[in-house]
Amino acid sequence: MPQLDPVIWFFVLGVAAGAARADLRLPGAIYEFVSTVLLLAIGLKGGVELARDTGALPVTELGSILLLGFVLPLPAFAIAYYVGRLDRADAASLAAHYGSVSVGTFAVVVSYLATRGITFEARAPVWVVLLEVPAIVAGILLARGLSGDVAWRHLMRELFLGRSIVLLLGGLAIGWLAGPEGSSSIQPLFFDLFKGILALFLLEMGLIAAAQLPTLRHHGLFIVLFGLAVPVAFAIVGAGLGQVLGLSAGGITVLATLAASASYIAAPAAIRTAVPEANPALSLTAALAVTFPFNIVVGIPLYERIAAALAG
Repeated sequence: MPQLDPVIWFFVLGVAAGAARADLRLPGAIYEFVSTVLLLAIGLKGGVELARDTGALPVTELGSILLLGFVLPLPAFAIAYYVGRLDRADAASLAAHYGSVSVGTFAVVVSYLATRGITFEARAPVWVVLLEVPAIVAGILLARGLSGDVAWRHLMRELFLGRSIVLLLGGLAIGWLAGPEGSSSIQPLFFDLFKGILALFLLEMGLIAAAQLPTLRHHGLFIVLFGLAVPVAFAIVGAGLGQVLGLSAGGITVLATLAASASYIAAPAAIRTAVPEANPALSLTAALAVTFPFNIVVGIPLYERIAAALAG
């Protein structure tokens, strides 16, 4: 059996417990606390590393990653609409979810690389933000078109002031302003306990994924194949872009993983508001019950090998 990071076994435990209908779940307040600490910790770590790096942020790199966020939903929509024969709203919803990113998957790849002593670009948390919003906007446009009846001002406010983006960017700013020395006082909670917090988060994600399994059986083989094949294809695109941009092997791994991930927080909320006729269970089931487990168990090690090969 391949050696898995111990935190992954917490996800496996959650899936097994959920499937067996065990009396196990994290109280809502505890889950909110765990996810808040996790998001802040990711931002803080990136901010502290940015404080060590006196160079300017590469505009070309950030612009290219922003463009990637708009582009990825297009093939996802085409596959769902023309191959999967989904209606326009459901295909657009799936495209928005798979073009956007999973912060949970990002946390796992950060932990994976740290365990192996592989460094990556400190600005990686910024990539999360750059990829999250454009894909959701593209998905809504695919469903509604430019003339669609969408309250864009309200929607953009919800997206940019969403919990994950505020905590990620807030943590990034605090870490950058405080620097390595200033952040030492909060290190015990946000840095030293990172893997323990991540383990609790993955336990809850396993329970949530298990709850989606009955829905998965209902939607059939296409969703399973989509949830497995599209992430690998998108990871290759992300890895190729990372190589072109001159990222480190760790950075290529992170960008490939982000491209391969699927949103299960920001995208469902936005699509529910802008495209209410879309079936929310379809995209959420594919993202949580298929793609998330695949990425954290099989995908990330695969993407790391691809990145190592590309980085030479």
